[in-house]
Amino acid sequence: MPPGQAPPGAMPGAILPLKGAGLQMKNYEQYKRMVRFAFCIAVLSLETGLYWHVWLNYYNRLMEVPYNRTGHWLMAAVYGILLLLFNALYGGLKVGYLKTWNMICSQTLACVSANALIYLQITLLTKRFQTAAPLLYLSLAEFLLICIWGALSTRAYRRLYPPRRVLLIYGDRPAAGLMGKIHARGDRLKVGGAMHISAGWEAIREEARRYEGVVICDIPSQMRNVILKYCYGESIRTYSTPKLSDILIRSSESLHLFDTPLLLSRNNGLPFEQRIAKRAMDIVLSAAALALLSPVFLATAIAVKLYDGGPVFFLQDRCTEGGRVFAMYKFRSMVVDAEKGGAPVPATSQDPRVTPVGRLIRATRVDELPQVFNILKGDMSIVGPRPERVEHVALYTRQIPEFSYRMKVKGGLTGYAQVYGKYNTTPYDKLKMDLMYIQDYSLLLDVGIIFKTIKVLFMKESTEGFAEEASAAVTHSAQAKQNKV
Repeated sequence: MPPGQAPPGAMPGAILPLKGAGLQMKNYEQYKRMVRFAFCIAVLSLETGLYWHVWLNYYNRLMEVPYNRTGHWLMAAVYGILLLLFNALYGGLKVGYLKTWNMICSQTLACVSANALIYLQITLLTKRFQTAAPLLYLSLAEFLLICIWGALSTRAYRRLYPPRRVLLIYGDRPAAGLMGKIHARGDRLKVGGAMHISAGWEAIREEARRYEGVVICDIPSQMRNVILKYCYGESIRTYSTPKLSDILIRSSESLHLFDTPLLLSRNNGLPFEQRIAKRAMDIVLSAAALALLSPVFLATAIAVKLYDGGPVFFLQDRCTEGGRVFAMYKFRSMVVDAEKGGAPVPATSQDPRVTPVGRLIRATRVDELPQVFNILKGDMSIVGPRPERVEHVALYTRQIPEFSYRMKVKGGLTGYAQVYGKYNTTPYDKLKMDLMYIQDYSLLLDVGIIFKTIKVLFMKESTEGFAEEASAAVTHSAQAKQNKV
């Protein structure tokens, strides 16, 4: 039985002790940021050193007037700054926070992006296009370095900072899903015990003191506030799943009209000026993508057509801003008439209806590219909550009335939930992430999500289909509705 999981038939309020209760983590916590900083400086310095070698021994010689020592330092500094910026964007410096492969992917993308920009700089300095072979070798050397660094730094970090033992406090809402996610990140947290709020405040308070952190599930606000204040006073770390109201409040504006603080929530979606800037960026980027990716469009269309002779595109009704329904374009990845009878049947991870060509374009997200036409038409934006099928919106709204909140803005080709969640993330968690995007919107956030979408393509869990259980639920609901009609 996994640690902290209640045995079958356990009474609410049961306390699940774990061996070693009361064992405190070594007092290295105060040095955590310094340790991370040291690891990051080490890898950035080594990567910059490799570039220094390539610049000094190859590209500098191609200059009309080769740089001296000061110029070399300047080129290394520019490269180091680019590495820092792209690593901050992709999260490549989050030692101990990301899994090893995730961090390696982030670091590698940062290096490739920095090398691409530095090549443009070299082209401008030498006044002609130069061979990119040295930079390709540099990228390969950096990848090997990153793999070694990622494995060693993660191992050293976890030895210094083992998983934090936490107490899970839950209420009447199911907590199994959250517990499963915590177990999936056993390198960060370890559920040492679980308590139902029916155990009472006194029992919870005594038990919380035995742990290094408390995870607060979706429990009534009154009890949650008591626990939060107690943990704050006792310097006990807390992890709370946010309520929808928390997300709305966190983006509110502070007002000081009088001596009582006020929090203003405008609740109107994006302001006019943000809509204009967002639309301008959508038109420019989607038009550029259409021009640059036209060979990919052509090759995919030919592959889909040659496989079975069916139509190249697949049109599907989706909901966007204000609940408006539009036809979303996709390259067809399934057999013709995959949804006979009109009932929606979401794809599962091993769906037999997906063609061999479809599996490839789904895994690489190429099937989504025709949506640039929807963006140009104004049906969608590049970044925004992912448009859901009409049937799914109806189903989810019945289960979660607040699900319609995510349609305060246009649907997007990619979004906050696609970057930070999974394809089979629950509708309630998707709603939370989409609301966080809407409430904290900025053009800079859009740019960050666009870059992070590239990283998502390399993460296996982000390409999973609907879980079979969720697929069955949606299909059953749609079929029941169709039978009634």
